[in-house]
Amino acid sequence: MEEIKPSLTEFISGEDFFEKILVVESEFYINELKKRFPAAEIFFVTSNEDLNYPNTIYLDYREERLPFAREFFDLIIGDLTLEVVTNPQDIAAGFSTFLKQTGCWLTSFRNIRHWKVLERLMRGAFGGIVSRLYTRTEFERLLYASFYKEVQVLPLKKNSPPELLERLINCGFDNFDDDLQTEFWLVRASRSMPELALLKSMFTPEIRADLSRILHRIEYDVATKENVENFWRLFDAEGIFSDYAAAFIRSVVIHRENFWRNMQKYSARRELEEIIDEAESLYDFDNGNRLL
Repeated sequence: MEEIKPSLTEFISGEDFFEKILVVESEFYINELKKRFPAAEIFFVTSNEDLNYPNTIYLDYREERLPFAREFFDLIIGDLTLEVVTNPQDIAAGFSTFLKQTGCWLTSFRNIRHWKVLERLMRGAFGGIVSRLYTRTEFERLLYASFYKEVQVLPLKKNSPPELLERLINCGFDNFDDDLQTEFWLVRASRSMPELALLKSMFTPEIRADLSRILHRIEYDVATKENVENFWRLFDAEGIFSDYAAAFIRSVVIHRENFWRNMQKYSARRELEEIIDEAESLYDFDNGNRLL
């Protein structure tokens, strides 16, 4: 791991609740994760057969498919997981298939723009022949192309001698976000945006699918009266509350004016006004114009 300390747990907040965790090669995270999530089921994937932890799977994740079901994990964690791989997007996208819709992947990468890398290149002494080094922009683009919806980064810095930093800047190297002194970037890549992750965490995928199908039918005038009735039937049966309904409608309905027109035409529920008011507060209005 060459001078990188185990820092990815800095991304874990008190709001996180992980039931199933996969640790990839970075065994030093296991004990801390056990302390923070004592009820969690922790799996460990490694190609090092000298390591022996509960739920250990011995394989090379870079070459072999992980033996888990789709959307099995809340968290996948491991440092430098894309540094020595043939096709990094295949690995990144593969990890995303094993994450729940509310799950996230914590990893890190070595910054090719760090002053130590550039200084070695200036001396013609760069030795990273088998390693992949990334810029922050390149890594973020790779993750978004691999089905992650939100990417957060934290810098792990090692400061440059002042004269070398000044020399690099004078040579034309931009030092945006103090990038030239960031040796590693720590990354949290999430399957869903935070507000959508919250929506997905509250009800089962089957209930969300039913709700989404009903909303789209109302939106597109398909058996409209029947589907408005179906909406309220599901609303009552599952205990859906107004704020949730408003946020869900905002996330899935495209033709809002027609949707609300149909809801108002066939509804006699006082909750509708609450849902409309909450949905309006969430919409981004065009030039401040109300949609209703």
